[in-house]
Amino acid sequence: MKILVTGGGTGGHIYPALALIKRIKEVHKEAEFLYVGTERGLESTIVPKAGVSFKALKVEGFKRKLNFEGIVYNLKTIGYFIRSIHMSKKLIASFRPDIVIGTGGYVSAPVCYAAAKVGVKTIVHEQNSVAGVTNKFLARYVSAIAICFEDARTQFKGQEEKVIFTGNPRAQEVAHIKKNDSLRHYGLDPEKPSVLIFGGSRGAAAINQVVMDSRAYFPDEAFQVLFVTGEANYERFLKEWTAGKELAGLEKVKIVPYVDSLPEVFASVSLVVARSGATTLAELTAIGVPSILIPSPNVTEDHQTRNARSLSDAHAALLLKESELNSDVFMQAVSQLMKDEPKRLKMAQQAKEIGVPDASDRIIQLMIDLIRQ
Repeated sequence: MKILVTGGGTGGHIYPALALIKRIKEVHKEAEFLYVGTERGLESTIVPKAGVSFKALKVEGFKRKLNFEGIVYNLKTIGYFIRSIHMSKKLIASFRPDIVIGTGGYVSAPVCYAAAKVGVKTIVHEQNSVAGVTNKFLARYVSAIAICFEDARTQFKGQEEKVIFTGNPRAQEVAHIKKNDSLRHYGLDPEKPSVLIFGGSRGAAAINQVVMDSRAYFPDEAFQVLFVTGEANYERFLKEWTAGKELAGLEKVKIVPYVDSLPEVFASVSLVVARSGATTLAELTAIGVPSILIPSPNVTEDHQTRNARSLSDAHAALLLKESELNSDVFMQAVSQLMKDEPKRLKMAQQAKEIGVPDASDRIIQLMIDLIRQ
């Protein structure tokens, strides 16, 4: 079986693709893969490091601001897109895939479009509750549309019969992880109540600021904290944090720029405070972790809020709006949950019920069904 995978730009498109590839290799050892991404996206380094054959296309996203500069840029982008379709057809003819899977990002558009046009079975995978522009464009051409949130089902107008709920492959990759000693690596006691706070791989200014503003509260709390600033913000944050050495008790707050394996830590803490990106929620629900979600307001169509509501409406998470965030609101929410273990256990159970621990297997079955048609 030959499988061409395409997607990129952000980790949210790349890591689910790699998780799916990993699972396919486990159950179909003879499978061959080709990953098509962009020249400048994260996938150009992440995918080859994962040992997957990689080819790059020169593709750019469209600018939404249509001033003169934006129009000129978009005209160039159309040229890149047309050339990328031509290049994609060449790659498809050379590799001869049985199926093509697009996980999002603008590179998926020319590749999946080209595949559909030459008669190759094609799936697009939508990770978020709000469907991306690329996947909406591709919906009419592809064979199937895999979704992770039921909210996305109605957003593919006229193509609803193609939509299948599969979940996010990253969920299956981490579902086996149990409580472990990973906190010890960060100087924390694995047996003590713990809170993980992070704003994504690059950090989040609003979350960093509210943690800084809450510094005086932490010494009085019974729990320990692992706070991830994001690498770009680490030095500046640490300098400001340590300027308040007069505050005793802050040794229970460990500050790091980055965590290599967040799911390992998720499984080992009492509560997670985070943004509500699709991959984060897939991991939290697969493992079964109570959370406080602070959606980023700086994303397309506010999709992180809708992602978060899928958990908060099911009582699996508490949703806090960034616009209402301050140290009092933040610490009250964290402190109350950390004092209420029965509630946290119920939230964890609800999160686990939402999770899709066989997401990759569902997509693999969909692939096989399409190939056999």
